[in-house]
Amino acid sequence: MQSTGDRSRGRSELCRRDLLRIAIASTVVSEALPGSAILAATDPVPETCIYTEHFQELPIPEVCSVFRRIGVDGLDLTVRPGGHIEPEAAPKDLPVAVQSAQEHGLKIMMLTTGITDPDRQAEGILATCQRLGIQRIKLGYYQVGEFGQLRNHLDDARRRLNAVVDLAAKFEVRPCVHVHSGPTIPSNGFMLHRLIRDIPPDRVGAYLDSCHLMITGGAGGWRQAIDLLTPWISLVALKNFQWHRDDRDSIGQQRWHRDYCRLGDGIAPIPEFVRSIHQAGYRGFYTLHTEYRLPVAECIRLTTSDYIFLQNIFARL
Repeated sequence: MQSTGDRSRGRSELCRRDLLRIAIASTVVSEALPGSAILAATDPVPETCIYTEHFQELPIPEVCSVFRRIGVDGLDLTVRPGGHIEPEAAPKDLPVAVQSAQEHGLKIMMLTTGITDPDRQAEGILATCQRLGIQRIKLGYYQVGEFGQLRNHLDDARRRLNAVVDLAAKFEVRPCVHVHSGPTIPSNGFMLHRLIRDIPPDRVGAYLDSCHLMITGGAGGWRQAIDLLTPWISLVALKNFQWHRDDRDSIGQQRWHRDYCRLGDGIAPIPEFVRSIHQAGYRGFYTLHTEYRLPVAECIRLTTSDYIFLQNIFARL
């Protein structure tokens, strides 16, 4: 039984965390949304975690400390080659990471993995997730391959994905397929629908991404993809980007590249994207992908700004 002192300390800890969120809002909101105020939400505010790839130079306890100061609810932890935890080390290291998160009042809310096949490493990660209560994982990517063979590669990806889904079901973990862009399967929302449309939504998830859906979905395709994938929506990543001019090629064609930017500064209409996700009935958590490729201190500053921007969006749902 919890003692009176423990309960009092727990209430004090919650109060400190609430005050921290307010303090962060008061110092950053003017930069994130000038001239606007955070409004009262009619629905519970969705939880938010942060993708840890661009904080990997910090040990997990220090990442937890930073995320706690920002005010988010948890971690989207990389458990893949080159990640915060190597796949083969997950059974040993993931429980330690969960414990560290709990000590900071946070959760490991999802894993970003490289799983594409039901091999021994995948089984070890999934079994550990079941033991720790982690219910969502991002899978790795299937490759498009050479031009002219897409139909065959898509069929192969579907076969391999089905095998992963069957394995994950044994451990009561939902594997989620990320909508990316470029030479991957899937590279857009409609390809993802084709890949998972015959799998029940309680066995596989669609992992939607504001940046990549906008790159491949243009003016309206991103919203149509949300509509089509509604039954499967299980994870949502938020990030934004801008297009920048490069030099012209040898025959005069203008070339472009994209850079990630703050949520409120990019091409993707983040408030409209979140409203569409909400309209589709999604009430799960969001993961902030602050992929700035900058020194950690600057990533922390920009991530804090993005988090406050996102809280303003949530307050208007």
